[in-house]
Amino acid sequence: MKIEPLISPDAFVGLEGVTHLCTGGEAPWMKSHQSVYADFARLKSRGYEGRGEVAARTEACRKKVARLWNVPAGRVAFMPSSAEGMNWLARGLDWSAGDNIVTTSLEFPSVGYAWKSLEAEGVAVRRVPHCRWIVREEDLLGAMDARTRVLAVSQVSFYTGQCLDLQRLAEGASRRGALLAVDATHGSGVVEVPAGVTDLCVSSSYKWMLATHGVAPCYLSPRAESRTAATCFGWRNLVAWPRDQMEALPDVPIRPMPEKMEPGNPSLVSIMFLSNALDVLLSTGMDRIQEHARQLSARIAAGLERLGYTVITPGESSARSGNTCFLSAEAGKIHDHLRSRGILVWGELGRVRISGHLYNGSRDVDRVLAALAGS
Repeated sequence: MKIEPLISPDAFVGLEGVTHLCTGGEAPWMKSHQSVYADFARLKSRGYEGRGEVAARTEACRKKVARLWNVPAGRVAFMPSSAEGMNWLARGLDWSAGDNIVTTSLEFPSVGYAWKSLEAEGVAVRRVPHCRWIVREEDLLGAMDARTRVLAVSQVSFYTGQCLDLQRLAEGASRRGALLAVDATHGSGVVEVPAGVTDLCVSSSYKWMLATHGVAPCYLSPRAESRTAATCFGWRNLVAWPRDQMEALPDVPIRPMPEKMEPGNPSLVSIMFLSNALDVLLSTGMDRIQEHARQLSARIAAGLERLGYTVITPGESSARSGNTCFLSAEAGKIHDHLRSRGILVWGELGRVRISGHLYNGSRDVDRVLAALAGS
């Protein structure tokens, strides 16, 4: 079966003659972003009026993220990075010695190590091991107990491409009174993100969301907000100037979400790029993008197995994502070999990651498999 791209690679900068299969590391730049920057530059030079227009576009982008994740816009904040979302919980919860966090042994550092400073206070980090590179939801839930405060996971693994069942994890965490904190960086933009079942869901924007660095949308549930104190303050998340009074007050109220997580201005130009990218994702439809990516993943995995590679991405469609990964002691050499042939993948840490997104099709898959067969 031939798989056609959902949008043309011609919509991106620098893909002429290039097979781009590394969105899991860095997405290509959309040509339409060029006009977004020009628009930002124009507004930046218009003073107070321009700032107001940029602020309005920021709120419009907040609503688009809410549509993408099916959550209320008022519960979406803009963080500078996905790491900051996890660290916001680590700093703001009222921890006690004997508490614990459950995560996986395969987690990205911004999820697995966000709790590093808490270990000196007697808080344990439980890293659940994988089973032949698969992280089982039952193992994560089995590692939790009455002292578990947070279950912290990536929706999609950066290392294997496994997509976890967040609904199952949410139900289990809720029964144990714990918060579910999710990094959706390798999910948002390529698979459906059920952010509403989580307590915190954050995603970088420079990968599957087709935007850039400097902004990470973050959903926070009412339950998590009630348990977590703000630890960083500024003009946006404080009622600093009530009734136009300039003098500092002794007791300044903290604003609720979404400003609670935004003490100062987020990266406004990055948000405008994200807003432009969201128009593409939303108009294409996440159901179509998810099905497209999983079909590409299945095709890639089947081809890799025929070539004798050890694929570590799950075989079940619901556990697939845009990332398809295989083990290799020569991952770096494979990366370099493919790059010399105009094929971009990500090879490091003993595995090669091939990422198919909405601008890829079966022709790209056939090309990378042919190049691997000749390596």
